Amino acid sequence: MTVQILTANRLGDGAVVYRAQAGGWTERLSESLVLVSTEDAAETLAGAETPEASLEIVGPYLMPVDNSDGEIRPVETREFIRAKGPSVAFGNGHQAENTPLSLAG
Repeated sequence: MTVQILTANRLGDGAVVYRAQAGGWTERLSESLVLVSTEDAAETLAGAETPEASLEIVGPYLMPVDNSDGEIRPVETREFIRAKGPSVAFGNGHQAENTPLSLAG
């Protein structure tokens, strides 16, 4: 099995969060609960999909990571971007011009 962690978005503000080693949720990837067995991963995901959890988080899913040297690192580009934040600075491109984005040529 691939080593995984559980990720979601916090319902209140949309922040990316991870199931924490200490319980609850954390914004820090380094504090994530590493799931090494299929059973633990399935159980942890099921717990995050309960109606009670849906009041705190939305869209929980398992995310593969590499922790071969003890540091938790995303292995997929999408997850790297989610962990580090936007890949472009706000205020560049069409946002800076204050004009709506148009699909028309």
